[in-house]
Amino acid sequence: MVPKFTFLFSPWLHLYRYSCIGESILHTIWVTFAMKKAAISLFAFLAGTNLAIAADAGCGAFKWPVAREQALFPAAPAAQSGADLAVGQAVDLALAAVDTVSFEIPPARAPAAGTFGATASVTVPTEGELQFSLSDEVWIDVVQDGHAVKSAGFSRAKACPGIRKSVRFKLSAGPATVQLSGAKKADLKVAVLTPE
Repeated sequence: MVPKFTFLFSPWLHLYRYSCIGESILHTIWVTFAMKKAAISLFAFLAGTNLAIAADAGCGAFKWPVAREQALFPAAPAAQSGADLAVGQAVDLALAAVDTVSFEIPPARAPAAGTFGATASVTVPTEGELQFSLSDEVWIDVVQDGHAVKSAGFSRAKACPGIRKSVRFKLSAGPATVQLSGAKKADLKVAVLTPE
C-alpha cells in the first residue's frame, strides 16, 4: 500500500524532476553556445595571426628592413609631380600620363604607352646612399649633374602589403631629380630614407 503522503507530494516531485531536466537542457545549450563562441574567437585569432605572419614573411623578403616605410606610408601626405621630397619622409604622389611628363633626361627604360610617371626633387644632405621605397612597380631614375646615377642596391617583394620595391643610390651632397615612369596606377607612395 502506497502511503497517502506520496500522492500529496507527487505533483511536486514531478515538477522538481522536470525543472531539473529543464536546467540540464539549458545548461547543455549554454555550454554548446559557449564552446562555439570560443571556437569562433580562436579561429578569428588564428586567422589574424596567420595574416600577420604572412605579411611579415612577405616584407621579410626585402634585403633590408622596411618597417619605417610601413609606418610612413599610411599617413603619407598628398603631393603633385614636381614636389620636393624630404629625407626621412614619405609622400603619396599623384602621377600623370607618362607622355605629358617633362623628364630631365629620357628614362633609362622606355615606359610603355598608357602608363604614368612623375618627377620630384630631393636635396641630398651629405654624400652617401639614399633609399627610395615605392608602393608599386615603377621605374626610378635619380639624376645628378645631368646624368642618371647607377643604383647601388635594389630589392623587391611582391607579397609585402603596400611596399613593392626599394632602391638605393649613392649620391653627392646637393640637389637631385627623381624620375618615375612606367607606373600602371596614377598614384604612388614614395619614401626617401637613409639606409639602416
